[in-house]
Amino acid sequence: MKKQLLKRFVELTGNRYASALLRKVSSSRLSRTLIPVYSKTYKIDESEIEHPQASYGSLQAYFTRRLHVDARPFDAAPDILVSPADGCASSFGRVKDGHEFTIKGHTYSINQIFMDEKRAAAYKDGFYFVFYLSPADYHHFHYPADGTVTSRYALGTASYPVNNLGLTHGDRPFETNYRLITEISSQYDKLALVKVGALNVNSVQLYSSDKNARKGEDFGYFSFGSTILLFVAGDTPFTPSLASAGAIRTGETIGRWHVHADSSKN
Repeated sequence: MKKQLLKRFVELTGNRYASALLRKVSSSRLSRTLIPVYSKTYKIDESEIEHPQASYGSLQAYFTRRLHVDARPFDAAPDILVSPADGCASSFGRVKDGHEFTIKGHTYSINQIFMDEKRAAAYKDGFYFVFYLSPADYHHFHYPADGTVTSRYALGTASYPVNNLGLTHGDRPFETNYRLITEISSQYDKLALVKVGALNVNSVQLYSSDKNARKGEDFGYFSFGSTILLFVAGDTPFTPSLASAGAIRTGETIGRWHVHADSSKN
């Protein structure tokens, strides 16, 4: 019974009123009783969590848990791009001609994701990565490279689930979901982190308006399930290092720029 209730709190609902209610209840102290079930059901590695399980006041607090500062090491070399999140790297590759690519059976226009042809054009012939975060994953996101944040903006008004069922039956969720986009000017390329909210609530939380992007730094989290799209402009020779789709952790290398020491932009 508790497992079924738990799934309703952290997974799929197609009704915005039900989602709002679940969000309220999951933030209450009454939801604390679900934390041990959540941890066991999703096989959470509690050795890497910042605080003991008993210190979390609600299921929501546990879901948005931080990790120990050394739990996600990364390569600090400037020519290395790292994963911004834990989860599944479900697809990646070049942004091909026509600004369209396929994710789990759907074809999406990059113009529709950015809702602006000029902004989208910056990533034509570049690269994309899609990271799906399941309820079992750590839900904070980190900068994948050093650089300067050049813009932050929100798009979309509705949120649909971004798990497999939502991607199959939702109303083209990557186009319509509420999302926050962070664009970064790195040493070699322009990057865009598209953080897609889920479960009919605007679940993307940012910490500050700091313009400095520091590789590996935690700069926000999802309060419910989520997906991240990472775009690389491709102005500098770049090669993804992922061999295939699969599990990924924050800080793991996902690509490399091929440059000489004297050929960087800065």
